[in-house]
Amino acid sequence: MPKVIGGSLATHREQVRERVFGALREQLYGRGFESVTLSGVAAAAGVGRSAMYNHFPDRQALLVAFVEAEAARYVADLDAALAGARSPAERLAIFARIQLRRLAEFHLPPGQALAGALDPQAYRRIAAHADPIGDRLTAILTDGALDGSLSGDDPAVLAGLVSAALSSRKIVEVPAAELDETVETAVRAVLRMVAPSTVPLG
Repeated sequence: MPKVIGGSLATHREQVRERVFGALREQLYGRGFESVTLSGVAAAAGVGRSAMYNHFPDRQALLVAFVEAEAARYVADLDAALAGARSPAERLAIFARIQLRRLAEFHLPPGQALAGALDPQAYRRIAAHADPIGDRLTAILTDGALDGSLSGDDPAVLAGLVSAALSSRKIVEVPAAELDETVETAVRAVLRMVAPSTVPLG
């Protein structure tokens, strides 16, 4: 019987998951999803292959579980950061900055590439984790529209535009020494994108 880590079965399972997710994170960020194998992650995590398969029957199940855990942690971190902001514009700047930093770190294939790598059910489960993040962005834009500090245009439309801008890997694919300045440039551009209009259009 394998040794139980942490003194209880529940603690053992959680610690095994953390070790596996840590190993997977390094492989995803370093090489991308296509290079990931269960045996390779198990070896890097110091977990037996049988234990690995007991937790995750295949690499898609592993990726979905990892994204679910990462998304929960990310949303908690995002909420904590937003809680200290004094205005919708400040909250939007924080949101954009965190999103871009996350994009710079996270090396899963984007959009259709990820859809092609996973079966439809697994992809839908992963895509569902974008909803809480999008809800927070829409709420920021709605608050800004209500107090006049941001554009009064439809917040749902603006949220789609901002999300698209913040999901472009070209923004963050720069030398590490240039990343801080690049992120701040992008944050300023997002704020201008949703600034209140002072000139009538059309």
